Amino acid sequence: MSGLVDGFLIAAVVVVVIARQFRAQRIDAERRWWLLPVVLAVVALREPGLIDADHHMAAAALLTAELLIGLATGAAWAWTSRVWTKPDGTVWSASTKASGLVWLVGIALRVGLYALGAALGIHQQSSALLLALAATLLVRAGILAWRAQSPRPASVRGSAYGDAVPRSAWKERV
Repeated sequence: MSGLVDGFLIAAVVVVVIARQFRAQRIDAERRWWLLPVVLAVVALREPGLIDADHHMAAAALLTAELLIGLATGAAWAWTSRVWTKPDGTVWSASTKASGLVWLVGIALRVGLYALGAALGIHQQSSALLLALAATLLVRAGILAWRAQSPRPASVRGSAYGDAVPRSAWKERV
């Protein structure tokens, strides 16, 4: 696959993911939440030249940093998402403003890595970004699936960073 096609694929996935992140979505831990990230990773790993042959160590370090940023972004995104249980027992999630900030920081760090690689003369493929995006989505989906299966009471399950649990959830019935 060419770099242009990879670029369009990355842009399309990012737009879909960001557009959907603030809408409430049902979490179904039974479904194949890992499938899209695995497909993205396979597409990324199929491409030759993931690591620049002329700058082996520096390119490997940049790829490692890119993957670590992807993993951290996915984890932070999942932990800043609000998770709650509806009366019918289904578990739902929606991103918060903090989740949007996580995305902005993640993108800024990736731009910084790309600029560093360009300054060092390292040839960077879009497959590294695609692989990091797969890591982000995999970690986020895994953590949300785990949070959905958590044995915590439904009243506490809705809390996330920056969210307050409604006072009515803590009142005991008399």
